Amino acid sequence: MKLSTLKTATERMELLKKTVEPFKDRAQQHDENGTFPHENFEDLKAIGYPALTVPEQFGGLEITLTEMLQLQEVIAQADGSTALSIGWHMGIVKHLGENERWSEGRFASVARDVVKHGALLNNAASEPATGSPTRGGKPETFAKKMTSRWVVNGRKTFTTLSPILDYFIVSASIDGEDQVGNFLIKRDTAGVRVDETWDSISMRGSGSHDLVLENVHVNAEDLVERIEAKRKKPAGWLLHIPACYLGIARAAQNYAIQFASTYSPNSIAGTIADLPNVKQKLGEMELAVLESKHFLYSVASIWDESDDAIRQTMGPELGAVKLSVVNKAIHIVDLAMRIVGARSLSKQNPLQRYYRDVRAGLHNPPMDDMTIMQLSGR
Repeated sequence: MKLSTLKTATERMELLKKTVEPFKDRAQQHDENGTFPHENFEDLKAIGYPALTVPEQFGGLEITLTEMLQLQEVIAQADGSTALSIGWHMGIVKHLGENERWSEGRFASVARDVVKHGALLNNAASEPATGSPTRGGKPETFAKKMTSRWVVNGRKTFTTLSPILDYFIVSASIDGEDQVGNFLIKRDTAGVRVDETWDSISMRGSGSHDLVLENVHVNAEDLVERIEAKRKKPAGWLLHIPACYLGIARAAQNYAIQFASTYSPNSIAGTIADLPNVKQKLGEMELAVLESKHFLYSVASIWDESDDAIRQTMGPELGAVKLSVVNKAIHIVDLAMRIVGARSLSKQNPLQRYYRDVRAGLHNPPMDDMTIMQLSGR
């Protein structure tokens, strides 16, 4: 069954929940082995998930930001690496469809590939010398014009989904100009290579390897966008990041609740869920979850209901959501581990994976210090 055949968001949610159930068991295996969960993405493609944010005119469902985040959170409860990875594709496709940054023909061909074949795309922007792209460093990857074509050379780090991406959106400095461009490069183009360098202890299944470009020739129309040097505009789609980490935190919460309600050491009557100190932690977790849900989805709802003029004022709120939700997610996982105790550090216990994965949120954009500085100047 395809998600596109279902009439309501509730029906789509139920199908997705059934689809991701096996992800929970696979997550531990891929985390331990540092392998990429190919089967998860095959399952998501089988129900047409990658096409949900494609505009209706190209065959997608053009779902709202709110629905996208709700679905992403469900995936994250099953496997954080898969959720964060597919979230980049989902958000970028939504952003491109709404803002018409590329020529209609170029975007249309990619969008139809997503709908028909489940093609996946992601930005390739980070580099060793520039750090996070949000801090404004100019790419050392460069593109040189050769008659009617471009030749691109460089290396990109943190290229999430690299094992299965069909399209890379590569930022490169344009030779002879003081500008940066985004180039759409297909995976099967000569000179494109993925170096399997990903050795992080967080999000081990995200396949965030290095992308290497050696004399890659692309057509003139593959320069899909020239990036403006001025401050980047607010991007609601980046809320897929806090949605992912909230999902991980809720998985930790559910585990802690199940553990507390069934663990009964012989030193007490009943289970540890009856103990005041455990009740305190369970309550603190629920409070943090409720605060995060309301903040995330209220801002997403405002984004959905607003015109472009209002959206362009929402940068501080969007950054604040990411900062608040991610830091609360870390706190929630910590509380869950305190409830479970030393068992939470067992290699077989999912809490230790949640703990490692949720920390990665601190290093996704926007960075906390940049958000605080932005809020200070409102």
